[in-house]
Amino acid sequence: MPSPSRMDNTPITVPRGLTNVVVTETELGDVRGHEGFYHYRQYSATDLAQSRSVEDVWKLLLDGELPDAAVGVAFAAEVAGRSPLSADLATALPLLARGSDAADPLAGLRAALALDGSQRGLRPLYDLTPEERRADLIGLAARVPTIIAALARIRAGQVPVAPRPDLGLVANYLYMVRGDEPEDEHVAALSAYLVAAIDHGFNASTFTARVIASTGADAASCLVGALGALSGPLHGGAPSRALDSLDAIGTDERIDEWVTEQLRSGARIMGFGHPVYRTEDPRSALLKRVAQGFGGPRVEFAVAVEERIPELLERHKPGRALHTNLEWYAAVVMELLGIERPLFTPTFAAARVLGWTANILEQSADTKIIRPSARYVGPAAPQPVPLRS
Repeated sequence: MPSPSRMDNTPITVPRGLTNVVVTETELGDVRGHEGFYHYRQYSATDLAQSRSVEDVWKLLLDGELPDAAVGVAFAAEVAGRSPLSADLATALPLLARGSDAADPLAGLRAALALDGSQRGLRPLYDLTPEERRADLIGLAARVPTIIAALARIRAGQVPVAPRPDLGLVANYLYMVRGDEPEDEHVAALSAYLVAAIDHGFNASTFTARVIASTGADAASCLVGALGALSGPLHGGAPSRALDSLDAIGTDERIDEWVTEQLRSGARIMGFGHPVYRTEDPRSALLKRVAQGFGGPRVEFAVAVEERIPELLERHKPGRALHTNLEWYAAVVMELLGIERPLFTPTFAAARVLGWTANILEQSADTKIIRPSARYVGPAAPQPVPLRS
């Protein structure tokens, strides 16, 4: 991709937040916000979410092709074989669970992944072959659901449940979190959500993963840094807040009053709005159908609130469209599956980690470090250094 020469030190002014700034080329996918469409390689992401397993879509992103039945089974077996934790990491998890209990929901996972990478002696990606990079990344990502479930059970005073080699990634996650083998309907619902959340353009966490990868750092460092970005409430840290909103509204009769209060105060309505989509978020539409497949009062109430908010917004701020994003119905679906609210963001992370592995692999093939500039706006320099009085 042609780029300006940086040898002349001429600053290039770009929009705040790097909006619409193209920083590289990728073969992994794209988000076409004005169309309400996104894809993984050449396939619609929502079509994949309804027809393929998490392992199949992960392999598509890693290797460029959807696997046939035999290859898919082999890759799923590879993932399952990498999901158990080392004895040292399992021993450390109770301490990590206690130490991160009051922190953000991803703090324990970050610490565990850093420890896992350290104990396994992961070397810088810069020093590895593409095959070695892939192996390191698959191993770390395969253990993420195991770590998340184990930390959650330890915090709840329960014994962690080891993964079963006969269960796929999604079924294993529900099994390890809940302690019982999940129903097929629950596996299909969570699989649709996880596939829909695997990748989504150059969002903040994916960009963070690629920046770290561009330095040649080890795989664990790339994933831990991306998790730090994902933990922010403006990125992946807000799914549970959608349910908090439903709880605060309470009844159909309170919808108008609550939403009007939020709009007048300038407060953000979590689960609504997206920096890229200017029409309906296709992930929200997909998960709305998944939720409605379960039915029930909670789903009906979520739909009623979703449909009323744009009408009220048009009254208060004409011409400003506001649609649900991934978080709104993702929260409803996870609640229906028996996943507790503190696990909402980690569950999202279990999906997004898979997309990061493909982005890290792609970035690692480029030896150019990502090193942008900043425009200094502080006091004029140099100035004399005052003597201490």
